[in-house]
Amino acid sequence: MGWGVLLGSAQAATCPALLDRTVPRLQDEQPQSLCQYAGKVVLVVNTASQCGFTPQYKGLEALYERYRAEGLVVLGFPSNDFGNQEPGSSTEIAEFCENQFAVKFPMFTKVVVKGAKVHPLYAELAQRTGKTPLWNFHKYLIGRDGQTVRSYTSLTAPDDATLLRDMRAMLGAR
Repeated sequence: MGWGVLLGSAQAATCPALLDRTVPRLQDEQPQSLCQYAGKVVLVVNTASQCGFTPQYKGLEALYERYRAEGLVVLGFPSNDFGNQEPGSSTEIAEFCENQFAVKFPMFTKVVVKGAKVHPLYAELAQRTGKTPLWNFHKYLIGRDGQTVRSYTSLTAPDDATLLRDMRAMLGAR
């Protein structure tokens, strides 16, 4: 059952199916409805603490700080699917993100982003774009409508011109 059903028909009408799911928050493992991000431009990133792309946390946090007042939210989903590069507990991952990169954007507990046990959010993102993450720090950009989705490889840095152009266009769409 999605949160839209639990919250009533007004909420259900405003929460797109893609975001109508619950994921535990990283810091305390309390369930969080992704419906709270409905109407925002959402950048979903599978993260890892021991990866060559881990420094992207800095750029992701800078994006979040720069554009959050305009409606951007970055959502981090740690994953241990690639090279065993996120082996820690939720507490260890949260401490690493805070201490090493001062991450303030929302982070969630570890998820599977590929294969038979893929998290439903990642399954739907892959289905909509035709692209599954090939490594850590793959990015999906979801428009305010909750329908438009773009995919970017790990090689796409948070300050990449194409990502920024697409993000700004989605932020301008109301």
